[in-house]
Amino acid sequence: MSNKVAVLVAGSWGTALASVLAANHPEVVLWSRNPDQVKEINEQHTNNRYLPDAQLPVNLKATSDMGEAVSGAKAVVIVAPSKAMRQVARDLSAHWQKEMLVIHATKGFETETLKRMSTVIAEELGCEEGRIVVMSGPSHAEEVVKRCPTTVVVASLTESEAVAAQDLFMNSDFRVYTNRDMVGVELAGALKNIIALGAGMSDGLGFGDNAKAALLTRGLAEITRIGVEMGANPLTFSGLAGVGDLVATATSRHSRNWRAGSMLGQGKNLDEVLDSMGMVVEGVRTTQAAHDISKKYGVQMPIADQLYHVLFLNRNPRIAVEALMGRDPKTEMETMKLETWEQWHR
Repeated sequence: MSNKVAVLVAGSWGTALASVLAANHPEVVLWSRNPDQVKEINEQHTNNRYLPDAQLPVNLKATSDMGEAVSGAKAVVIVAPSKAMRQVARDLSAHWQKEMLVIHATKGFETETLKRMSTVIAEELGCEEGRIVVMSGPSHAEEVVKRCPTTVVVASLTESEAVAAQDLFMNSDFRVYTNRDMVGVELAGALKNIIALGAGMSDGLGFGDNAKAALLTRGLAEITRIGVEMGANPLTFSGLAGVGDLVATATSRHSRNWRAGSMLGQGKNLDEVLDSMGMVVEGVRTTQAAHDISKKYGVQMPIADQLYHVLFLNRNPRIAVEALMGRDPKTEMETMKLETWEQWHR
């Protein structure tokens, strides 16, 4: 195998990760369906629709031919939107070789099946889920492409695959940790987008730091509760994929989820918000999935539930906040049980 690495889908995050890889490897190829985007990347070394004013490495090349992108690559990094992941993985299956490392950096669920992205990819490639690596953590594409210090985590059921992904990406600007809790890392990365929507909505409503701090804290408890029920290690949610990514996504204007939530809080409806964004807001689809997942597992997710009503049932955001504040009294630690996870894994 050569030192070639392929990155599938040239959105903001895919382009940023390709730029990291181009600092480490002589041949990095970015795949896009859009011929005009391919031409811009190859000739101008920019991707202005997704990363305005960012200058891309000259050794980063683009193509609209997936076979050309993947041929001879030692690793394939998939950064497709969750709704497109199955089709991209299906297209990849015609070119993927078993010796290739497969990493995905998409934070979401397949809403129709409630499956994690690693499961979707494994199904389409016809391989064990342990062959897939998931990347997550606090990492705004706008900062990564400028080589701002960034730290992420990679996780796989197979330790050697995670270490290989760590070696692939690690450099002086991009630090990578490994984690064996693939389920927890994947769930944390997806579910924090719901809380980021809520944090943006809180800011759009004009509430202060008290409200947002409470939302993030109780949101993390909510994520941990469903995560443990689905087999994740609760400690993962205190790490980069959990609290780290939650803070970054719920407090930054770089965050599409925060911006979308802010507009909702200011009175715009969902269609208006999505039209103005021009890019995928994963938290919207994830809220829909979380609503169904919470019912499937019988786990309360009150923040996700209220956001579901705001997004899909036209509930006024202020009414949603009143519903959260008016819930029956609870004890804070009723769901923070490490024993639950330990019993699951005996």
